[in-house]
Amino acid sequence: MTIKLMLTILATLLEEIAIVIIVLLVLPRFGIHIPLPGFIALMAGLGVYAVISYRFASRALRKKPMVGLPAMVGSKGKVVSPLVPAGLIKIGDELWEATSAGRRIDTGEEVIVVEQDGLKLVVRKSTTGDLKEIE
Repeated sequence: MTIKLMLTILATLLEEIAIVIIVLLVLPRFGIHIPLPGFIALMAGLGVYAVISYRFASRALRKKPMVGLPAMVGSKGKVVSPLVPAGLIKIGDELWEATSAGRRIDTGEEVIVVEQDGLKLVVRKSTTGDLKEIE
């Protein structure tokens, strides 16, 4: 097991212990009594929530972030407005101004970034041998 996973499990156990102490010792002093089946359901729900949130967060943290425009070279996208020769493309969830390296490229076609020109991307039509996928 990794240290991160062990620390996550420890933190979750400490949270659960704190909730047990509050429910069993503190709430009864204020006249609040939670039935045992409800308490077990609450603890199980919190445990499931912790596991699900850990899995989603660890997946998100494992993704390699793109950094800056140079990292865009080689990325695939789809044309949003026709490139005649300039227009808009979508890479992931972002819209980018782009210029066609060749002739007109119509809306909906896949393109690949071949270089950057200032804040604009220069693209060409994508072929089956291109590597990076749309994210």
